[in-house]
Amino acid sequence: MTDFFNIARERRSTKVYDPNLEIPREELLEILEVAGRAPSAWNLQHWQFLVFDNKELQQRLLPITFNQQQFADASAVVAILGDLEANKNTDKVFDPSIERGEMTPELKEILRGQIEGAYRRKEYPRDAAFLNASLAAMQLMLAAKAKGWDSCPVGGFDPAKLMEEFNVSDRYIPVMLITIGKPLKEARKTDRLDIHDLITWAK
Repeated sequence: MTDFFNIARERRSTKVYDPNLEIPREELLEILEVAGRAPSAWNLQHWQFLVFDNKELQQRLLPITFNQQQFADASAVVAILGDLEANKNTDKVFDPSIERGEMTPELKEILRGQIEGAYRRKEYPRDAAFLNASLAAMQLMLAAKAKGWDSCPVGGFDPAKLMEEFNVSDRYIPVMLITIGKPLKEARKTDRLDIHDLITWAK
């Protein structure tokens, strides 16, 4: 098994891809399945993956991404969408556990009350969508690296145009786009702040 720490250290944002290389859909599906194992509040899985693995579709992304060539050249692009109505997943998430005897119906109703209480707070749906979908996005990039693919998370795009062009339901909010492929040139090395500058030990 590939060492996780090497994967995490070697992952870099790649922006120049081999445009002639396709990623097998089965392999992409495996990466997405691992991404979907990311943690989420109440296990509601506040994400939707909008996948582009077709050059014609990727060309339609160019004006949405301010003509960043990596979107045309990548082997695939995944739009990470946050679910603003993940509370609607409650039954789908918990009912299988009840059927297997791993959860009681009473506990499910307690959790439902917590979830609905949170979703009544004005800012919570958007905050939860971004937070939890970002966990899945990071897991996707690490899974891609483990399978030998490089990636790049991108926030520089027009969310409204993405939703309009690809008929994205207003249940979802675009969080980021991730390009996936094989690099034509090595990604630029970046420095990191000393970890001691980023840590405050609580007292």
